[in-house]
Amino acid sequence: MSTPRPRLLIHGASGRMGRSLLSLLAESTQLQLVAAVANAPRADLGALAVLRPAQIGQAPAFDVAIDFSAPQALPGLAEACVARGAALVSGTTGLDADALAALSTAALKVPVLWAANFSLGVALLAALSRMAASAVPDWDCEIIETHHRRKQDAPSGTALRLGEAVAAGRGQVLADVARHGRAGSEAPRIEGEIGFHAMRGGDVVGDHSLLFAGEAECIELSHRALSREVFARGALRAAVWLSGRTPGRYHIEDVLGLPHS
Repeated sequence: MSTPRPRLLIHGASGRMGRSLLSLLAESTQLQLVAAVANAPRADLGALAVLRPAQIGQAPAFDVAIDFSAPQALPGLAEACVARGAALVSGTTGLDADALAALSTAALKVPVLWAANFSLGVALLAALSRMAASAVPDWDCEIIETHHRRKQDAPSGTALRLGEAVAAGRGQVLADVARHGRAGSEAPRIEGEIGFHAMRGGDVVGDHSLLFAGEAECIELSHRALSREVFARGALRAAVWLSGRTPGRYHIEDVLGLPHS
């Protein structure tokens, strides 16, 4: 007897990532789409239940939700997942205190996986970054990220995740050593800091680079996303993996079998 496909709700279906998820689901045999939450009506979804964010409590039964929306919408979704015993996969970035608290509270009752980036390449980049930082802890580190002109937060959630990997490799706390941008007479580095630089322009999906600079030599690690499908495919894979697991907080590295901080 075949195992029933997990029933999926997409939260943020009218956004770029939501549209990419819907497109990929047309070829998926591992998930059953039962509902979508969007800011505007979606005539292209036919008879599928399409809800506004305020109607999330009216969603039909689902086993897992994928969320790419806005921080202020996340608490309501987390409550709906707990009410239905459904897993929650979220890639929403720029989370405020309320959204972070909602994820932690939900994880006491259901499995929760939040990631700033769902690509396999970025997960590998974070693992390599931690390894490099541990091997040469006295080298300077700068993180540079580039995204499209419409991105709302800076630095990107992925850049911060990479910074956390570097800090973990050095035995540091990122908040204590992060430096955002440089200008004027304050440009010289402080020993041990991790620099962040954000660039915005065009329709760049997402580029991230780390520079480790020692005396007379440098190492550069980088990842470039060529399509949003990279993130959508990773989120769908995570949803399949997370559905039915025990409550708690999980990481994209868990899905891929990679170590993480």
